[in-house]
Amino acid sequence: MKCFQRAVSACLIFTAGAGFAGRPLAIDNADPVDVGMFEFELGAGYESDSACNHAEIPLGLSYGLMPGVQIGVAFGGQLEERDEITGSDRKCGIGDLELSAKWKFFDETGLFPAQALSAAVKIPTADNSNELGSGEMDYDITWIASKTVGEKTGIHMNAGYTWIGEPAGEEVGDVIHYGVAVDYQLTEIVQWVGEVFAEKELQGGTQTAVQYNTGFRWNPSETLTLDVAA
Repeated sequence: MKCFQRAVSACLIFTAGAGFAGRPLAIDNADPVDVGMFEFELGAGYESDSACNHAEIPLGLSYGLMPGVQIGVAFGGQLEERDEITGSDRKCGIGDLELSAKWKFFDETGLFPAQALSAAVKIPTADNSNELGSGEMDYDITWIASKTVGEKTGIHMNAGYTWIGEPAGEEVGDVIHYGVAVDYQLTEIVQWVGEVFAEKELQGGTQTAVQYNTGFRWNPSETLTLDVAA
């Protein structure tokens, strides 16, 4: 159960997750997909600690529905190897299905950043019996702000709230999450990215979990971006 709780926490911090943030970051940017355009994302993630090793392959598809509005869907697979008292236990299966929408309601002007709201719902398609998911629906809303500084730097801020579906027999609190990210254009096709983000479960005096992430984006063409981060 310790490993499952850690995995759930990791999924929350990548909420609306993997498919819709400004890859390879957890922090999202305010810009939606252009009208009539599709954006497809494919990734791979790995996390390890003393309790278990967790790997996942997230898939995301977003579509520019109208000016300032995008909709999206995210899915994927996951593999977990857990250290149990009786030995190692390996579980694999599909992840939860996530549906989302993002609305950019304010364009960047002067000192004021571009601002957007994103909403997401997690549908429990992961195998609850193998502790690969909670088996409950979650809901999230996040405020997003993005500001350009000079010609090469972008700053992005997020603050959100996640309503957590509580499984039978479990005590799980809702979660607040927030963070800031920076991107910097090193060359015409290479960009450095970094962020710090946190989450806190609103129950029982739990501590705030803070994580750091840094990496690079590479744009070999106008229609392809490759990224890596740790």
